[in-house]
Amino acid sequence: MVTDLKDSGGEPRRNFYGRQHGKTLRDRHKQFLANDLAALSPGPVSPHDNPARIPLNLTERFGERPIWLEVGFGGGEHLVHQAASNPDVQIIGCEPFINGVAMLLGKIHDAGVENVAVYPSDVRDLFDVLGDGVLEKVFVLYPDPWPKQRHMRRRFMNTTYLEPLSRVMAVGGEFRVATDIPDYVSRTLEQVPRHGFELISEAGEPWGDWVSTRYERKALREGRVPHYMTFMKR
Repeated sequence: MVTDLKDSGGEPRRNFYGRQHGKTLRDRHKQFLANDLAALSPGPVSPHDNPARIPLNLTERFGERPIWLEVGFGGGEHLVHQAASNPDVQIIGCEPFINGVAMLLGKIHDAGVENVAVYPSDVRDLFDVLGDGVLEKVFVLYPDPWPKQRHMRRRFMNTTYLEPLSRVMAVGGEFRVATDIPDYVSRTLEQVPRHGFELISEAGEPWGDWVSTRYERKALREGRVPHYMTFMKR
């Protein structure tokens, strides 16, 4: 999924799988993308804007507050809930699906939260420019399961993602994973501890600070059983 090749400008070249655009955006959401997204950037992340891959100075950008990350935030329900519930924390959301980004921007506007940053692309680019041990909590909630055997390497629960995730997480940091796919549960339980994490809990009930998302509600409607896993960075 990730190659070691470089393009002609020296930037990392990676294959990306999954949708980046969906239905035509409403005018309201187009305005949020045009007017709000740039100001919410965590800094120069993309290989185009930061070809030398200089690490972001998150302290300069956000001060001394703890930094959390949600990977693939969907429509942003959970991310905005966490931001509103934890105003002393800075949360970065990373999501390549632009319709989801637009929905998040609308929710940020409506909720009035000011502690969210947004990177609308591949989280691996963000991992490239984060310093060691800077993240204190990370959420991966209902990720794309890529159920076909030939697509297994596209899953988040692979070395491609877990190795850099382990590097950027603080010792004692918390990694939360939710999924309704049994095979994804087993893959998560197998792979995550191989990358410097310890399983703290695996439950059929969500965390105490949870807010239901559209993906959880869809799973329940269709009779699938969600699993909620918590790991700690060793």
